[in-house]
Amino acid sequence: MNPADVSAAVRDHVRSVSLGEATGHDWWHVSRVAGLSAKICEAEGGDPLRVELTALLHDVFDEKFYSGDAETALSGLVDQLGVRSALPDEVWDGIIYDILHLGFKGGFDQTPLSLEGQIVQDADRLDAIGAIGIARAFAYGGAKGRELYNPDEGVVTVTTAAEYRTGSRHTVNHFSEKLLLLRDRMNTDTAREIAQRRHRFMEEYLAEFFAEWEDAVSYNRRDPDERDGK
Repeated sequence: MNPADVSAAVRDHVRSVSLGEATGHDWWHVSRVAGLSAKICEAEGGDPLRVELTALLHDVFDEKFYSGDAETALSGLVDQLGVRSALPDEVWDGIIYDILHLGFKGGFDQTPLSLEGQIVQDADRLDAIGAIGIARAFAYGGAKGRELYNPDEGVVTVTTAAEYRTGSRHTVNHFSEKLLLLRDRMNTDTAREIAQRRHRFMEEYLAEFFAEWEDAVSYNRRDPDERDGK
């Protein structure tokens, strides 16, 4: 099986199982991550096929949606798709290893990755920030039944990976616990350059969000006589 056929088989499967997913981890997220990964790989080096396969498969058995043994499930999928023989076992093992450890997980998983894994990790993190990242954050929060923002909660600090995954904090908290941290956690120069603009946009968005929020609620804090024009 040639590389193009391997990519096609994996791509077709991932598209079929993720198209229409509503939390921001859909096929179009995977496609964007694959595209950004290819762009970074072109500038930074690495094996383009390994990068592409890692990007395509990175969310199929993500812990946010899959509670089983992801390593076994990924290995089984490689067999199911009939692509095992296209690459040496150590390459597939490396791809699966990187996938298991490239997720943010609250920033608590600092496992070293291969160059290809670092590239896909950067691409995945880039898709979590900026305009699309903001949209994805609120899509995920809505799918999980979370409030947009709750000023009574304020900023909640996450101290463990388990707390990061199981908590039900308002979506705006996700900016402080993850999104605003990602710019400084990129692996490659290419990703760091892209992240700068996206990070600034998030800061501008949050400034506007809180300005609009304050504009709306400040009226409620006025003296009743003042509100009535007396």
